[in-house]
Amino acid sequence: MIIYGRNVLKEAMKSRIHMNRAYIVDSPNLSQEMKQIENELRHAKIPIEKVNAKKLEDITHSKDHQGIAARIKDYKYADTFKVLDRLEHPPFIVISDQIQDPHNLGAIIRSAYGAGVDLLILPERGGCLVTPAVLKTSAGYAFRMPISVETNLARIIEELKKRGVWVYAATMGGKPYYEVDLTGPIAFVFGNEGKGVRRLILEKSDDHLSIPMSRKMDSLNVSVSVAVILFRAMEMRNNVNS
Repeated sequence: MIIYGRNVLKEAMKSRIHMNRAYIVDSPNLSQEMKQIENELRHAKIPIEKVNAKKLEDITHSKDHQGIAARIKDYKYADTFKVLDRLEHPPFIVISDQIQDPHNLGAIIRSAYGAGVDLLILPERGGCLVTPAVLKTSAGYAFRMPISVETNLARIIEELKKRGVWVYAATMGGKPYYEVDLTGPIAFVFGNEGKGVRRLILEKSDDHLSIPMSRKMDSLNVSVSVAVILFRAMEMRNNVNS
């Protein structure tokens, strides 16, 4: 996998992700930040190839490479139940039900990490997995955030419920999120950008949440909805623990 962007590479190094090779734009006017990253790469004995901007664009398939990229092995996903078994506090989980836009998923990862989420679960099919674009949008926090992939979300929800996890699906017509106790073992399901949460997943969930609007409008972008609900949950959970 090719990763790109300054923050992504910095997070990769902090997370000790093995890089086979790094690519840096060949320019006499590198910023101080870029020079520092290059020095850290050299100190880590990672081979560096200087390339022109067009070559870097070809390597990354993006114009948003910020002058730097690296080749790593495929992204390493977590094991759902190994993550949960290690927790010493009530689980705080996010489930993506076929979210497809890599920028949405990257933004969700960033919010989930900031809100203290323990695990993000993705479906094996029908939704976006961790790609270079997701890593870039997440600012590299996908390297810190435990993310697992499951073939059957309905079955995983059943398993979570057996473990005492209360599962909320975010959907129009649900209870206002700020009226619900979001402490304790909890999982939130957020659905596809166009179709929302699938019917079977809605039926498997314990309850439904919504974000009421002051004015009549379509639903919020899914990554915005995730941030609103997760940080409300974080606030409530922190108040319980304080």
